[in-house]
Amino acid sequence: MKLLASPAVRVGISISIATGLYGVSFGALAVTSGLDIWQTMALSLLLFSGGSQFAFIGVVAGGGSGIAAMSAATLLGMRNGIYGMQLNALLRPSGWRKYVGAQLTIDESTATSTGQTDPAEQRRGFWTAGVGVYVLWNLFTAVGALAGSGWGDPKQWGLDGAAVAAFLALLWPRLKGREPIAIAVVCALATVVAVPFVPAGVPILVAALVAALVGWFSHGRSDEGLEPDIEPYGGHHSGGHSGHHQDQTGARSGAERAEGKDPGAGA
Repeated sequence: MKLLASPAVRVGISISIATGLYGVSFGALAVTSGLDIWQTMALSLLLFSGGSQFAFIGVVAGGGSGIAAMSAATLLGMRNGIYGMQLNALLRPSGWRKYVGAQLTIDESTATSTGQTDPAEQRRGFWTAGVGVYVLWNLFTAVGALAGSGWGDPKQWGLDGAAVAAFLALLWPRLKGREPIAIAVVCALATVVAVPFVPAGVPILVAALVAALVGWFSHGRSDEGLEPDIEPYGGHHSGGHSGHHQDQTGARSGAERAEGKDPGAGA
């Protein structure tokens, strides 16, 4: 089979390009927040988690300590560990693929893989999106870092708050439903209240504690769970997922015929 004929590969490539291009923003914001080019590249090469990286440089840009920046990044990166458990059971990697796959487990690779029902397509989707995003994200991080290093003082261009703005741009579209929005508003208020009283970087930890307490005492729907932030198909896709929908439709039609509800069924 030709790889480009695979729906998972096509989706993986398109997501890789879209996500990789955004690495320019991270690279530019990182160096204007006080990191040098090599530190910026190390974050993309080793941490490789967009939300965590923006949180890290947001704390650094605000004058926070390294521990506060790492704590904020860790809190946001914990979801990748959940994805890893899901993908380990789904793909069952072995040998060196386990270690490489762990580094490539992000929103995009998880969503592309779990969006398919065929095991072979699941593997193709994971590796295409994972490798594609990793290569392009690091490439464009370098481009952004080189461009940003020539901009001088970030406050001169109003870039001292750009990392926070970029992070909010990533976060806000993912808040769906009244409860998540309410929790986000409460956490934002807690952050604003904490800012005058604690060192830079600590308010985001206060917000995380508030969110954890709200989550502990709230009672959400039992069918809700942690899912990737990316929906690669947007409701209009083909391939394994489409076939799965057709199978379900066929199963329902068969059940209706068996019960005598289908007017087209035999007498």
